Amino acid sequence: MNILDINYEKYFLANGLEVILYKDTSLPLVAANIWYKAGSANEQKGKTGIAHLFEHMMFQGSKNVPKEMHFKYIQEAGGSLNGSTSFDRTNYYEKVPSNFLELILWLESDRMGFWLPALTQEKLDNQKDVVKNERLERYDNQPYGLAWEILLKNLFADSHPYSWPTIGSLEDITGFTIEDVTGFFNKFYSPSNACLVIAGDFDNGETKALVEKYFGSIPGNKLENNILQTNDASLNENKLIVHKDNVQLERLYLAWHSDKAYGEYDTDLDIFSDILSGSKNSRLYKSLVFEKEVAQDVMAYQFSGKLTGFFMLAATAKPGVELKYLKNEILNEIEKVRKEGVSGEELTKSKNGVKSSFIYSLQNIDSIADQINSYNFYLGEPNSFSTDLKRYEDVSNEGIIKSTNTYLTKPFVELHIIPNN
Repeated sequence: MNILDINYEKYFLANGLEVILYKDTSLPLVAANIWYKAGSANEQKGKTGIAHLFEHMMFQGSKNVPKEMHFKYIQEAGGSLNGSTSFDRTNYYEKVPSNFLELILWLESDRMGFWLPALTQEKLDNQKDVVKNERLERYDNQPYGLAWEILLKNLFADSHPYSWPTIGSLEDITGFTIEDVTGFFNKFYSPSNACLVIAGDFDNGETKALVEKYFGSIPGNKLENNILQTNDASLNENKLIVHKDNVQLERLYLAWHSDKAYGEYDTDLDIFSDILSGSKNSRLYKSLVFEKEVAQDVMAYQFSGKLTGFFMLAATAKPGVELKYLKNEILNEIEKVRKEGVSGEELTKSKNGVKSSFIYSLQNIDSIADQINSYNFYLGEPNSFSTDLKRYEDVSNEGIIKSTNTYLTKPFVELHIIPNN
C-alpha cells in the first residue's frame, strides 16, 4: 500500500455538515479542522474584509464560551489553535491531546450554532480596531506593503472577486455594522456550508456520537448560487503602475494571469517559479543577486485559487540599478526557458524539494487535517496526497515550455515601487 494513501470516512449530518474522519493512532493527539466555504471572494464591493474580520470575531466568545476562553481552554489542555482566511475559504483549527477531543468539538459547535447571541457592538468595535491596526501594520505602513493590493486591483476587473485583498479596505472595515456581521454569519456560517475534518487518535463510534451530539441540532440553510460567477480574468494590454512609497530601494513586480488550483499547468508554473528563484542556485537569484549584483533579492511565485491564478515575479534593485534593466533580464530568462526549456538537473532538484517539503508537512496531524480539507474542497476527494505529489513528479520540460507559452507570453501588469523622496 502507498504510504501516502489514507483511509478515511466521509459522511453528512442531516443539517448538511460534511464530516471527514481520518484515524491515526501513532501519537495520542487529535486535530479538528473546519473549513467554511466563505472567503474574501464571497464578499461584495463596499463590504470587503468581512470574511477576515470573522476570523477574529469567532474567537470573541459564543453563548456558552466567554470571551477569551476559547484560547484559554485549548492552551490549558496543552493544545494549539488558530484560523486563516483566503480568497476561497476561512478555516479554524485545534490540536490537543486525544482525551480532549470532546472539548474542541464543543467549542467549534458553540460558535457555529450559538455565536450570534454573544455578539455585541463592543466586541465588533474592538475587533474592527484590531483588524484596522493589522491593515496599517501589514499594508499601509509596511515598506512595499501595498504591492499585493495594487497588483490585484490591476490584474482583475473591479467586478472580479479576486480584485481586492482579504484584509479589505480601511473604509469598509470601519463601516461594518452589527447587521452586516449578522447577515454574513447567517448566510455562510452554516453547517451546510462547512466541512469538519477530525484526524488523529480517536474512537470512530464515540467520535461520531460526539459530532452528532454537538453539531446535529444546529440548523442548516440552503445557500443559493454560492458559486461565484466571474468575468474572464484577462488583460488586453500591458499595464505599468508607478507607486511612490516610504522605501529605500526600488522594487519591480511583474504579474500574469495563470492557471487555477489543480489546473493543467498549475504544477508546471509552480516548479518553474522554484527554478527561477527557489534557492541561491536558482536562475534569477544566481544571475541577478550573485553574479551581476544588480538585485538585493528576487522572488517568483505561482498563486492558484479556486477561480483562477496568477504568476508573479518581484526583484529589489541595488542602488543605481534601473528597474527597466531588471525587467529585461527577467523577461530574457523567461524567453530562454520558453524556447529551450530547463535542464534535467534543475527539474530533479526542484521536484526533490517539493517532495521533501510535502513529506515533512505530513509529520504533523494538524497539517494532514488541513490538507484533507483542502483536497476535499478543491477536488472533492480527501485522499489526494498521492495524486497531488504525482502531479509534481509528472512535470516535464515540455510542460514547462507549454505553460510559459500559454501564460507568460500574454499581457502583464508591471508595478514599480519607488522612494517617495
